[in-house]
Amino acid sequence: MSSGPAGHVARSTVRPYSETGTHAPLRTFLPTADGIAVDSVYEPGAAVYDASTPSTRHPVFVVAHGFTGDVDRPHVRRVASALAAHGAVVTFSFRGHGRSGGHSTVGDREVLDLAAVVEWARSLGHARVVTVGFSMGGSVVLRHAALYDGTVAAVVSVSAPARWYYRGTAPMRRLHWMVTRPEGRLVGRYGFRTRIHRREWDPVPLSPVEAVPKIAPTPLLIVHGDRDGYFPLDHPRMLAEAAAGHGELWVEHGMGHAEHAADDGLLARIGDWAVARAG
Repeated sequence: MSSGPAGHVARSTVRPYSETGTHAPLRTFLPTADGIAVDSVYEPGAAVYDASTPSTRHPVFVVAHGFTGDVDRPHVRRVASALAAHGAVVTFSFRGHGRSGGHSTVGDREVLDLAAVVEWARSLGHARVVTVGFSMGGSVVLRHAALYDGTVAAVVSVSAPARWYYRGTAPMRRLHWMVTRPEGRLVGRYGFRTRIHRREWDPVPLSPVEAVPKIAPTPLLIVHGDRDGYFPLDHPRMLAEAAAGHGELWVEHGMGHAEHAADDGLLARIGDWAVARAG
């Protein structure tokens, strides 16, 4: 892998793995449309190692982590490892997280990060891109699919909110304190390696529930745990209702919130679903 400090932008010169014959991962910093450098990692995945099938026949999963995650966090690496059984995988750190540049806008301009990563995945030879987002990342994959029509083959949103400014649970009240208060942003920076933008949204971005109707006909899967401590079940139900029969809803018994709660069995089912629906 190649790497560099946050703010350094390196353009990949690597050809699709079906052409090069190499199975080594690739790490680089990708520039977003607004000039942020996003730390990104491409791994061809176990399925691509089958020399009888070109890598472009397999989907590439782009994993969008939750707030305070990053590409090197163990729970993000575990998700990537599980999905690698089904295709290639791209992981990345949203702006303000890990080694990426900029500051987190908690789901607003992060859609530009995902757009840059999806474009990179397609440039590596994958015609079928599946976005898989968790919590904040779950809201971002919904908005990205709505705003960038035709760029992804399927969308999976796990533990996502349906609406903005939700404060109905203790974890979400703590998160709002972290985002809105100067002392909270210090905790985010030094306790969670997350640099948070101090400005409020202006304008307020398209909400997840507003984005969902715009995703059709792209296949959509909404996954949520019935023990999610951040967003209760009215959130996924609102998203499913907004999909108007287009999306699928899986309510997982005993599951908590986001990547930490998504066990290997669930990730395997998500991979199977994506391969079947992505065409």
